Amino acid sequence: MLVAEWDIWASRRVRELVESRYPGGLVRLGRLHRGWRQADLGARIGCSASTVSRLESSTRVNDMVLLRTAAAVVGVPAPVLAAACGFTVVTAPAPTRVARDASCDAEEDPMRRRTLLAAAGTALPASLLLAVDDALAGTPAPSGSSMPPGARLAAARRRFDAGQHAALLSELPGLLGDAHDAARSRTDLDYARLSAGYTLATQVLVKVGRHCRARITADRATTYAAVSGSPLASAAAARELAIVLRHQDQAASAQRLVLGAAGGVEATGLRTGAQAAAYAQMLCTTSYTAARAGDRGQALAMIEEARRAARRLPAMPPAGRLFRISPAAVDLYAVGVHWALGDAGAALQAGRDLRADQFPTAERKSRMHTDLARAWWQFGRPEQTARELLAALRVSPGEVRDRPAIRKIVDGLSTRHSRTAGVTELAQAVGV
Repeated sequence: MLVAEWDIWASRRVRELVESRYPGGLVRLGRLHRGWRQADLGARIGCSASTVSRLESSTRVNDMVLLRTAAAVVGVPAPVLAAACGFTVVTAPAPTRVARDASCDAEEDPMRRRTLLAAAGTALPASLLLAVDDALAGTPAPSGSSMPPGARLAAARRRFDAGQHAALLSELPGLLGDAHDAARSRTDLDYARLSAGYTLATQVLVKVGRHCRARITADRATTYAAVSGSPLASAAAARELAIVLRHQDQAASAQRLVLGAAGGVEATGLRTGAQAAAYAQMLCTTSYTAARAGDRGQALAMIEEARRAARRLPAMPPAGRLFRISPAAVDLYAVGVHWALGDAGAALQAGRDLRADQFPTAERKSRMHTDLARAWWQFGRPEQTARELLAALRVSPGEVRDRPAIRKIVDGLSTRHSRTAGVTELAQAVGV
């Protein structure tokens, strides 16, 4: 994109159009910048001049496909269009910022960031997390890798599935840079892949307790998913943003977001296995979000609905599926739901028949053990807690070592039950 053209999209007029939620005005601005008549644009996107006129003058989005096509042709940057449609809070093509709070303010200062990392007891090198912070300050540069974007994303996903958080964090800046570079094609597929890259970034940042930076990546994932037009990409991004909001004590916003995402998936008609899996996943997330907010009625109703939705799903999710949910995975969510509601006995009952071989990845197998460990810890059984954490450690060390909530349990075991079998091994592995 020419510098002069980019200056247009960073102008005060564009900010005004975004703030007034007027995407049609952005199309008009781009068209006039190119010196085109409405008929000229119509010829390029396959519609009449009068249709272009209605598109540009309307303050409502009546045809998202037509709007995205017209915006791409006249050069409206994807984040700007998404913001004007109300999909994100970004008001110009500038680095994303999130609402200020004390913890996020502390992360802005490099010295304080290092202090926070040390205080959190993370086993990850601070340099990795700081490099990710730097990459999120703007648009990351491409890595120059010759690997196709889809293959690169799949490889990164395998890192996450294996619990290789440090390796994934080290690759994130290049992965996101390559995805941005590919998205210059302005195709729906490349925008969906860019969204998926930011969704994966959100997942690993949440996993290691970096919620402020995860808010940035979740916002961007939501933006690019909306521009891609993919209901499944939008659902995946919305789910991760809801998880971040939940961690930031915004339970009501998280619940509204995930309910809206579930409705969007349901509107597809659930005609494919991928859509059915996405719907079941949204119900699970809705249930857990309600449980963390203390809404027992909705939490239990939603997990039962998720069980019904999962009945048509295979016991082992197909390779490559975006939402790898299964009947066993729903039962594992039920463990977490009851734990969040403070009912450890019900949580353990929900997980009584779960086995590691029911889950496809090391991350999920280990998560089964850590979720059961949380329930045993809540139930006041240190021996069983240590046993489950040791099992998790042997499947995927990162799931125990890198997650602040699990490290806290290990610290509690080491402090109050140091003579319990397995606790010394756990403490040494985690470094508490």
